[in-house]
Amino acid sequence: MSTTTLAVPSGLTPPAVRRIPTAAAALATLAKRRASLTSRTPRQIAVPLLGPLLLALVAAPALKAATGGLRSHIDYAAFIDIGTIGLLVPLSCILAGLSVIIDREQGAQRELLAAPVPRAYLVLGNLAVALVLATLQVTVLLALAALRGAHFSITGSGMAWFVAAAVLITVFTYGVAETLASRIHKQEDYTAAIPAVAILPFFFAGALFPINAMPAALTTVAKFLPLTHALALMRYAFVDPRGTGLHAIWGMSNVTTEAWLSLGVVAAFAAALTMISIRVFSRSAVG
Repeated sequence: MSTTTLAVPSGLTPPAVRRIPTAAAALATLAKRRASLTSRTPRQIAVPLLGPLLLALVAAPALKAATGGLRSHIDYAAFIDIGTIGLLVPLSCILAGLSVIIDREQGAQRELLAAPVPRAYLVLGNLAVALVLATLQVTVLLALAALRGAHFSITGSGMAWFVAAAVLITVFTYGVAETLASRIHKQEDYTAAIPAVAILPFFFAGALFPINAMPAALTTVAKFLPLTHALALMRYAFVDPRGTGLHAIWGMSNVTTEAWLSLGVVAAFAAALTMISIRVFSRSAVG
């Protein structure tokens, strides 16, 4: 019995094995792609900043002069400056969610869904860019406010509280945006939801005045908003070392305990909405 041996031509090589990227590499690639798309639409960077800047640089000093401020140890203009973050971050994140719908309809999202990476990475990559964008916008806002004359008292521990609160509220808000973008298929319907999602909470979260200045029922509602806790934390960090805003929420005597409780609330909301957004995105991608 003879055996036949087939020779492989020297010019041919076995097909290359498809390499699966690591988690970090995949996230970095997806984030870089989203950053490239965002940089092509300057409105996504500039538009969310215009309203808060006018509020912080024009309305805050005018309100302080007209009302005499808060008549307390807090600089009212700085109080408003921090409060405008409660409008800036949601607007920035919601516009980022709108770009997700555009990418799904006209971009390369379908091709990305076929890539050998978990679908959650698409959401997390978008979130990374939303965090960078919000950081840039908040930095510009506070820098201009300081140049205008706002009085911030920044310490190492205060910076830690501020960064933690700002990051977590951005994660939460982008989770809301990504969830809505996965459930809403028309840009017009998504745009119609912006006032309720990004603007309405701003007026109830103590952005312009302490929450206990509202009727009791609205004060109770405000205490359940993660934005209320985030703004109270950021003011505690930079302008309100006595924790007046935290006391209005918790009514305790230990401001550090109140700060940790509020941080826990914002963290819980951020984690929950991130998981929900990933789950909703994954389901909508299958459909």
